[in-house]
Amino acid sequence: MCKTINEHKFAFILCANNDIYLQECFHYLNQLIIPDNYEMDILTISDAVSMTSGYNEGMSSTDAKYKIYMHQDVFIINRHFLSDILSIFQQDSSIGMIGMAGYPIVSADGIMWNTKRIGADPMYGSDSNAYSHADYHQYHYSLSDGIADAALIDGCLMVTSTDLPWDDECLKDWDFYDAFQSMNFLLHGYRIVVPTQKLPWFIHDDGRILSMWNYDKYRRLFLEKYAPYLGKSYSDIRKHT
Repeated sequence: MCKTINEHKFAFILCANNDIYLQECFHYLNQLIIPDNYEMDILTISDAVSMTSGYNEGMSSTDAKYKIYMHQDVFIINRHFLSDILSIFQQDSSIGMIGMAGYPIVSADGIMWNTKRIGADPMYGSDSNAYSHADYHQYHYSLSDGIADAALIDGCLMVTSTDLPWDDECLKDWDFYDAFQSMNFLLHGYRIVVPTQKLPWFIHDDGRILSMWNYDKYRRLFLEKYAPYLGKSYSDIRKHT
């Protein structure tokens, strides 16, 4: 039996293992302005064996149309975040996923950051004075500011308006889930976009040490599975869907 989708609901889905990060994340989520006639849930998966399995569990546990998959160390500082993503989805029904940072081209070596980046991923400790005089209380994104199409988006925060399963058969750990899911959406005919952010919408307190053994293992799987699309732009890939 098909699950009834609540068109007026947002769900934040997080895989969590650090209560300090999680409580700070909740603090920011609880400051968000919820659009009229909409509701918001927060789902925490604390026993996930991989990012993909945790996200699949969260996806199946909510009837929300709009799902925000995010790291526990991401703190959303744009209080209008929900209405902003809603306006982006509503302008084009082919937009299936929104990211905060992305890449228009699939890198030939599978490493996202080896190609041009669009959007933003502000982290603690980097450019700490760049926005010292910014008035976040007055900031509100406008569609006229624009969006950019991406082939891949960074997994720190991924927002969807439709459900496609995460590849938990192939991905048994915590790496490359974002690249695999981006390709999944593109190959199903959806657009992936990144909004122009005059001020950052979030802060990413990413202090983890990347396991290069795991990362390279899944990078090679990505190269094998998506070999025909390496070096291609988002528009090249969507032409073949």
